[in-house]
Amino acid sequence: MNKQLVIQCFIGAVCSILVSYQTAAFGSVYYHGNGGSQSYDESWEPSKKVPKHSKGSQPLVLVDNAHGNFHTIEQRFKPFAKLLSSDGYAVESTNSIVNKKLLEQVEIFVIANAIKGGEESSWKLPIEQAFTAQEKALLTQWVQEGGSLLLIADHMPFPGAVSELAGEFGFGFINGFALPDYDKRGILGFEKETALLGNHPIINAVDSNKQIAKVVTFTGQAFTKPDSAIGLLKMPKDWNVYLPKDAWEFDEATPYLSTNNLYQGAVLKYGKGRVAVFGEAAMFTAQVVKREDSVSRYGLNHPEAKDNEQFVLNVMSWLSGSLDN
Repeated sequence: MNKQLVIQCFIGAVCSILVSYQTAAFGSVYYHGNGGSQSYDESWEPSKKVPKHSKGSQPLVLVDNAHGNFHTIEQRFKPFAKLLSSDGYAVESTNSIVNKKLLEQVEIFVIANAIKGGEESSWKLPIEQAFTAQEKALLTQWVQEGGSLLLIADHMPFPGAVSELAGEFGFGFINGFALPDYDKRGILGFEKETALLGNHPIINAVDSNKQIAKVVTFTGQAFTKPDSAIGLLKMPKDWNVYLPKDAWEFDEATPYLSTNNLYQGAVLKYGKGRVAVFGEAAMFTAQVVKREDSVSRYGLNHPEAKDNEQFVLNVMSWLSGSLDN
C-alpha cells in the first residue's frame, strides 16, 4: 500500500482502510509493550447531584455486549453507565444480537468498540464486520423510524469492524491512528477558541452551566461525515491518520492521510431518529493504566478533561430529544 493508493481510496467514497494490527494503545486498548494494564477507574464518581430524569420517566439506554465489545458497562465503560445513571437514565447491557424485539424497548442503543471475536481476535487482516447484514438493516430501519444510536469506534481495528454500519448513515471510517506525527503521542483538546468545536446545542447549551469550552480525547480515528451531519469535534489540519502495518510501529515511511476536513465527533438526524458518531472511546469513560511506579488517567478523570462529563450528558440529552438543533 502506498500513499497514493490510500488517498484514492479515501477520496473515492465512504471507505475503510484496512491495515493489520497485533496490538493497540491509549483510548481503547491494551498497553502492550508499555508495562501497564488498563482498567476502569473504580475511584471515579460523577459530579451530577440532581438527575435530569426522574423515576418513571427514565430513558432506557441499552449498551451492546454481544459483538466482542472492548468497552462494556461491566468493565471499561462502567464509569459511563455510572454517569448516565446519575442523570436518571436506566442503563442496561445486552448480550443479544440485534433484533426487532430488542430494539422496540430501547430509546438509545450504544455500540462501543465492537470487534468480531472480541479480545481473542487476531487484529489482523482480514477484519470482519462485527454486525451481520440483517443487524445493520434492522439498526438503520430502527433509527429511521425514531430510534437513537450512539456509535463509538476508536482507532484500528475498531473502525474496520463497523465501517459498513457507519456507512449506512453516510460516515466514512478510517482504520488508523489520528496523531500529530508518527513519532508523537498525546491527548487532543477540541476548543472553541481554536474553532475545533462545532456550533450545536450540545456545545452551546442554553444553560450556561452546561456549555462546553473544551473536549479532550485520547487517541482515536478520524472520519468523514455526510453533508447533513453536524461536526462536533473537527480534527486540526496539521494532524494525520497514520496507517502502520503493525500497531504503534511508525516511521517516516508509514502511509498516512491528512486530517484536514475530518472529524472525531458528529451528529446526524436520520429520518425520525438520531445518530451520534465518535472516533474515540476513552472520552466517555474513566480509565487508569497502572504501572509499577505510576498510575495514568485517561478520560473523565483526566485533569484537562473538565468539560467531558457535561459533554457526554449533553450528547445523551440530544439523543433522547431533550436538546434540539
